[in-house]
Amino acid sequence: MNTFERLAPFVQDFIYQNKWEELRGNQVEACKVIFDSDDNLLLSSGTASGKTEAAFLPVLTDLWNNPSKSVGVLYISPLKALINDQFKRLEELLLDSNIPVCKWHGDASQTKKDELMKDPKGLLQITPESLESLATNKRGACMQMFSDLRYVIIDEVHHFMRDARGLQLLCVLERVQRLTGVIPRRIGLSATMGDISMAETWLNNGTNRKCSSPITDEGKKRVRIHVERFVNYADKRDFQQESGSPTAMYTTNVSDSGNIGDREHFEYLFKATLDKKTIIFTNSREETEFILANLREIALKNKAPDVYRVHHGNVSALLRETTEDEMKSEDEKIVTGATVTLELGIDIGSLDQAVQVGAPMNVSSFAQRLGRCGRRGQIPQLLFTLVEGIVINTDDILGPINWELIRIIAIIELYTKTRWLEPIYPYNHAYNLLYHQTMSHLKSAGEMSPAALASDILTLGCFSHISQEDYQQLLRHLVDISQLERTERDGLIIGREGEKIVNSHKFLTVFLSTDYLLVKDENRTIGTVDKVYPVGVRFALAGLAWETVDVNEQSKVIFVKQVPGISLVDWDVDFEIDLHTVLVRKMREILVSDDAFPYLSERSAPRLEEIRYISRNSGILDNLVTPLSEKKFAIFPWVGTRQLFTLHYALLNRGIKSRLPWISAVFLEVVYSGSKESLEDTIYDILHSKPNLYDFPLPDNVQVRGKYNEFIPLNLLRKQFVEDYLDFDGLCSALLG
Repeated sequence: MNTFERLAPFVQDFIYQNKWEELRGNQVEACKVIFDSDDNLLLSSGTASGKTEAAFLPVLTDLWNNPSKSVGVLYISPLKALINDQFKRLEELLLDSNIPVCKWHGDASQTKKDELMKDPKGLLQITPESLESLATNKRGACMQMFSDLRYVIIDEVHHFMRDARGLQLLCVLERVQRLTGVIPRRIGLSATMGDISMAETWLNNGTNRKCSSPITDEGKKRVRIHVERFVNYADKRDFQQESGSPTAMYTTNVSDSGNIGDREHFEYLFKATLDKKTIIFTNSREETEFILANLREIALKNKAPDVYRVHHGNVSALLRETTEDEMKSEDEKIVTGATVTLELGIDIGSLDQAVQVGAPMNVSSFAQRLGRCGRRGQIPQLLFTLVEGIVINTDDILGPINWELIRIIAIIELYTKTRWLEPIYPYNHAYNLLYHQTMSHLKSAGEMSPAALASDILTLGCFSHISQEDYQQLLRHLVDISQLERTERDGLIIGREGEKIVNSHKFLTVFLSTDYLLVKDENRTIGTVDKVYPVGVRFALAGLAWETVDVNEQSKVIFVKQVPGISLVDWDVDFEIDLHTVLVRKMREILVSDDAFPYLSERSAPRLEEIRYISRNSGILDNLVTPLSEKKFAIFPWVGTRQLFTLHYALLNRGIKSRLPWISAVFLEVVYSGSKESLEDTIYDILHSKPNLYDFPLPDNVQVRGKYNEFIPLNLLRKQFVEDYLDFDGLCSALLG
């Protein structure tokens, strides 16, 4: 019997109706794992490769053959929008199956939720926060709903693995297993995955199962990539170098018309996206708003249609969903500016291209964004644009180096040539999540003895690296600050201050979020901002300009009216970058080599040669320490951000202060009264001395950012930083081999 014949009749009918010519390789392999083993399953392949169907077709067949006595399949997604998108697809698939599907999140029908709790069956789609709410606030219903749960499908596994939200999900799944006594099989779906074994370990957490990760040959895929560069001053020698050294362009006088590069960039984007369905990815909401507002203005001047939309987390859900629906239409050539919100697998139909403004934060982000184009048989086409503002200090020999351009090339080369992706660092000491799960468990269970609480919490797989002593310290601290309270029986309950936290609607989330103000045009919600814009002030949101007409600070609502023109908006953002050593080493390799890259434009390729010339002559490619001036040195170990910060604190431990210039994020700048040679000797002495990282002079407030850190003792936050962020072994490995 072939794979197709093993599928349920309604699944076969679905395949016929959709005119599939054959099952894809990952779908065949997934069926083998589900039908012929008891393993968990990890499916990692490109966007639009049929992963979702690969999971659901055999799982729903199994559910059809052996109906469960409760919800049989739990589908977990990081986004409500992804749940809504999958719900439509599943409704079609399940039309003739008698298997119901229900979505469960904040915007879903309460009536449908109530019906499911009374008669649990079929397939439930849910977010981690809603599952947390069920396990915490409705233990009885949770036990009944999942008493015969067979499968848990986790979409966008790579997304969950990167932060505390994924740890929260694993904890809640284990808690549900303990409530029901049932350990369902887990299926993970991911479009981008670097270290498969690490993902398997994550997925298996708390199940005592093996994980199968079938590898199917998707074949080599063609990719069209182009990198275009613009410069923010109007000097002709930048566009057509006349003669002389590769640094000639830096000796000229900067023109007063300093934003010519921006203007050229907007005009270029307008022409490049004209009549092409496009996502323009940026790395910030402000940049998305500004670019799309300028494109709309250019379209207005050229009497072109307004096809410009904005899609990010501060745009209202209704407007985002409208944009997604427009993009699905084959006839609409919508141009949408987005941040990470469209990296994930929401179905937006076939795109003509994607545009990336500036360098992606890392290779994984690039892979996700590339995966959004080239769907349904198209060749992926990704256009990079880079606006370079050149302000040269003649004393700064490294100033002319554009690290962003080098990072773009390194990211492209690593992914397209080797398919390398960043491994995901483990979170072994997530004390903020330990606090959250402690409070959640106590809210659900009521009074518990410290020993019973420790037994329940520390045996969760995510907390296997946390000691009894650390947990005892945390519990004592929580009692001291009234988050917890001791009873007369020496048990623990939620304290006076803790009640304020656990009874807030924000308690279910473990990711940091800003306290936003709602922006309304009469009764229509436009989105949110993080600061008050007074009456008469104009600002941008959802790609349009608005003027404040009234502010209700008590209700946190800003009432606006739409106005013409371009306005700015600024959300509070902490600049964060975490480059991996492999990526930084690739950047050096590009600077050392003479390789040409055919995707670089006529203005980008010469700029690379200029940067190579400067790099080679500065000495940074061959020397650990390079003098910048009489007492200023640059340290180039060519390591990742974490290893670089480790060296920074190790030097500080020797009394040597350094700083990490954020614009490059690849070297340390040091003011040092000694010689280049003595500084190098000090660094190598540090590497060979194997220092105790806990002796490093870390700032009192040093910590891995996280929600609920305010309730964690400072020494535990320091321990988390040392254990989970600093990487002395990685630093030694890179420099000593």
